[in-house]
Amino acid sequence: MQALASFVRTVDRFNDAMGRAVSWLTLAMVLITFGVVVFRYVFSLGWVWVQESYVWLHGIVFMLGAGYTLLHNGHVRVDIFYRPKSAAYKAWVDLLGALLLLLPVVVLTFWGSWDYVIKSWAGLEESREAGGLPGLFLFKTVLWGFCLCIGLQGLSLAARSLLTLRGQQSLLPTVVDESGEG
Repeated sequence: MQALASFVRTVDRFNDAMGRAVSWLTLAMVLITFGVVVFRYVFSLGWVWVQESYVWLHGIVFMLGAGYTLLHNGHVRVDIFYRPKSAAYKAWVDLLGALLLLLPVVVLTFWGSWDYVIKSWAGLEESREAGGLPGLFLFKTVLWGFCLCIGLQGLSLAARSLLTLRGQQSLLPTVVDESGEG
């Protein structure tokens, strides 16, 4: 049980750090978007690569921040059935949801994106737009980063649920959800 709790702590720390790191990209997105607007409407200047950059940053934030969001219970959930229930009920829902819904989708996403990403790397794919960003192959690889982050967090959620069902909650770190509740 200690090893399972250690796994949960490690994954939770990883996704918390990843989420906090990519959250700074939102500041970059705002500043770049502001710059695009100013340059376009004040100076009549524009560059495709700058416009692509904030779109790419947006994708990176959502994809690599998904594990952080799951860690902090920020994903959409039907709380009318979940919130008032006991810890054991929630643990069962989380365990079954992770094993039967989340992890199969992550595996299918990884498997389905394999050729897509590999072909992109094989040709060192760049933007199709004239003047666009090089390195589209790197951006497409973020799909695998998503699978890693959300997949690990799904396993952590399942492990956390197992520990709760076994009465070992004392081994688990407290996670504060988006509402500020622990």
